[in-house]
Amino acid sequence: MAIGIPVLGLVLAAACLLYALRAGRRQRLVANLPTSKTTGVFMGLVEVNGTAEVEEPLVSHLTESRCVCYSWKVEENWSRQVSETETDSAGRAQTRTRTESGWTTVAEGGEEVPFYLRDDCGVIRIQPAGAKLEPQTVLSETCGRGDPMYFEKGPPQEVPDSDHRRRFVERAIPLHAALFVVGQARERQDVVAAEIAADRNAPLFLVSTRSRQRVSRGFGLGFWLVGTLGLVLAVEGFVARDMASHHDPAIDAPLFVLAGAGYLFAWLLGWMWMVYNSLVELRQRVRQGWANVDVQLARRHDLIPNLVGIVTGLRDHERAAQAELATLPAQLASTPPGEPGPDPAGCMPALRAVAEAYPELKADASFLRLQQQLSESEQRIALARSYFNEIATFYNTRIQIVPDRLVARLGGLQPQLLMGAADFERAPVTVNLAA
Repeated sequence: MAIGIPVLGLVLAAACLLYALRAGRRQRLVANLPTSKTTGVFMGLVEVNGTAEVEEPLVSHLTESRCVCYSWKVEENWSRQVSETETDSAGRAQTRTRTESGWTTVAEGGEEVPFYLRDDCGVIRIQPAGAKLEPQTVLSETCGRGDPMYFEKGPPQEVPDSDHRRRFVERAIPLHAALFVVGQARERQDVVAAEIAADRNAPLFLVSTRSRQRVSRGFGLGFWLVGTLGLVLAVEGFVARDMASHHDPAIDAPLFVLAGAGYLFAWLLGWMWMVYNSLVELRQRVRQGWANVDVQLARRHDLIPNLVGIVTGLRDHERAAQAELATLPAQLASTPPGEPGPDPAGCMPALRAVAEAYPELKADASFLRLQQQLSESEQRIALARSYFNEIATFYNTRIQIVPDRLVARLGGLQPQLLMGAADFERAPVTVNLAA
């Protein structure tokens, strides 16, 4: 038994260390991801801010508020008297009575639907299935049987030994609530657009009503507090063993120091491993950022000339139609009324032929569509370029500050040049429509 106590302490310390490193890795992940605009979201791990929107909001069960997801629970309090019989060292039986109490869940439920995250640039769809949801607590209330909600929102049956008190808790992401989302972006199946959804290879999928700063601070506190708890458990196991075996803890002081030093060394190695991996992941996101820029440049290079050709063809199509229509008034004008010459009714076959040859004239709409595509393409390139420069700045800052700089030097990580105005390998497509 005495040997098992230190072993248990070391096992718990190792579990705390793993949890602390996991929290630290997530804290660095949030810190290393620049916040993207919804229209600038491409494939890969992204971070966005906005408000929760949906076409048909859900109505929560307890508060009946409009939301995009909610969960609720009803707990009932109970208490009872329990009699226990014990036998003392003299063989005499002693009976004592104690009170037990607790809360039992008597009803619960919830619902969630895909929704949109809106910012000042646009919207992006969020598939919440599989995400770590951090909703708001919209209701937390305890009431007795005299409250209408007791039976209206809870079951009609009560648990045995009930104290006739129920606790109603509901958590939800209300409509228009501010959200912070980290997750994997992918292409939607129904339209050409991106969405954020669960991916088993993604390191984090979080939908939170907390701000980016609070989320990052929470992970950071988890790293330090749980890591420190592991250090205490690693040493406390040996202290508890000495107390259980009535040994003087001062005798085993070297063991305490060895256990603490071993834990700190493992923590240091784990921290270096975490920092190096996060820097490598950040470097890969820098490369992905440049690939996104390249994709948008290729899209502009391939799309715009084709659109220009279509619009030019429609313009020539309408020019020919207008030229033929212009000849009809000329024919009428050449023969005054009452004079010998072409009958105005004779123009009808020609007019009908023009109408059949040119049923729809759409050049105006095509020019507007071309203008929209030009604007969208340049906006996409600007967003992709901004994302690349921002993620590259994050990366360059990380590998130059202490203590990350030491790990970056050991790993041979080099800074990334930012993208300037002359760094584009493909020149902008010039739209020059002839008169």
